[in-house]
Amino acid sequence: TAGLAPPERVLWADSPLAAVALLDGLPDRGRPVREEVRTRPWAEERRRLHDALGPAGWAAHWQSTGAVLWDLNRALADRIRTAVTEAHRSAHGESAHGESAGGGPGDVRLVLLDTVLGQHDAAWLAAFDGHGERLAGLAAVAAHAGWWWPYEDVAVVCERPVELHRDEAGRLDRGDGPALAYPDGFALHAWRGMTVSAAFLAGLADLTPERIRAEENAELRRVMLEHYGYDRYLAASGARHEHRDETGALWRIELADDEDVVTVEVVNSTPEPDGTHRTYWLRVPPTTRTAREGVAWTFGLRPEAYEPLVQT
Repeated sequence: TAGLAPPERVLWADSPLAAVALLDGLPDRGRPVREEVRTRPWAEERRRLHDALGPAGWAAHWQSTGAVLWDLNRALADRIRTAVTEAHRSAHGESAHGESAGGGPGDVRLVLLDTVLGQHDAAWLAAFDGHGERLAGLAAVAAHAGWWWPYEDVAVVCERPVELHRDEAGRLDRGDGPALAYPDGFALHAWRGMTVSAAFLAGLADLTPERIRAEENAELRRVMLEHYGYDRYLAASGARHEHRDETGALWRIELADDEDVVTVEVVNSTPEPDGTHRTYWLRVPPTTRTAREGVAWTFGLRPEAYEPLVQT
């Protein structure tokens, strides 16, 4: 235990966003005790285990336990923090620096600093599991609850997510609804790890080649093409293959009442976590005649000057 008196109240919230809103209305919550409850016991246990195993033993132990979960849990927690911050600021008219219009709630980032991540502390809890009882209380809360906020006089505890969808690489991924959702509807939407809006996902069911061409954001256009299908898009658009070289492939769509739509198909040299390589379609000027010319144009270069030594 942390040697503290129990809080006077334990309040439940349906999501981290709801918890932040609840904490805004609790001026009498007392000082934060995260240091005593989570930070200090964790640091002491880590030091004890490190001393017992030695540097090499600790490194091997971490690699076989916590390291397996670390990246996925850290990335997910960061995504949730960002979504909570943006939603809270939007609801209360706050600036990006946490300044509220009209003297509303304070900086949400300060509230999030007091968070104990519960189940998303699984990497560390796994590393310490079976090596003492000091963190048994934290592990018990993590097994039954989501994020929580410990203060002297009150503890605010979140429900766990009711939905979580990932792809084979562990990234948030769902094409027909939220990839992560809480009981109150607070949710994250993502396609193969990329954050998208609920409205964007809903519109994927009614995609047309015209709408795909009209999308200016290359990342969103890539998502549209992945969902619609590259071959289907080319066939439906009447695209003509004009050129191919080591940089990519050039496609042209002739329009009767407008200038030609010319795109260069390129494959990202950096692999995704699952080992695949993303394909992008980059809009280039209608005067483009070769794939190299198109790719060079996206970098503001002439074709003869585009000779990358290393591609990332």
